[in-house]
Amino acid sequence: MLELSALGLLQREPLHGYRLKQQLELFMSSCISVNYGAIYPLLKRLEERGHISVIAEEAGDAGCPRKIYGITPSGRELWRHKMLEHPQESWVNSGSRFQIKFFFFEDLEPAERLKLLEHRLRVCYIRQDYIESLKNEYPLTDNYQFAARDRCNCVLASEIQWLSEQLAQEQGFAKIADFAKV
Repeated sequence: MLELSALGLLQREPLHGYRLKQQLELFMSSCISVNYGAIYPLLKRLEERGHISVIAEEAGDAGCPRKIYGITPSGRELWRHKMLEHPQESWVNSGSRFQIKFFFFEDLEPAERLKLLEHRLRVCYIRQDYIESLKNEYPLTDNYQFAARDRCNCVLASEIQWLSEQLAQEQGFAKIADFAKV
């Protein structure tokens, strides 16, 4: 998820590592953990693979020059691939990954946004059915367990409602775009 986020931000503007970390913390701290021990090795790896390149250097606060990175065409392709993929992962990670993807929706085509919204909504309904199926298998025994389950159900229902609203809005945009083409 860090790679997806970093490439997405670098697609919008060239950044040095410290500024990239700041933006990741600002925009995605609820989805991923960001630390210097991960940022700089990631930048080095992306540069070695040709997905980003150093486009300039500027003087840093400590006297060491800061490398400013920009995304390459290969990096844009990798970002798009990561945006549209649906890796097998935990429920928590898939939710975080979707939130990161949603942050970059403006950079996708309308049909791609629709597919991602529809996929996430399907996943949420599957999760809702799964939780419901466990009620009989794992009966709850105290008020805290009931409260935790109710909270889980409430959060999931809220996400389904939000996704449904986003999907309806996106479908409206798609109709307007189709009409404009005619």
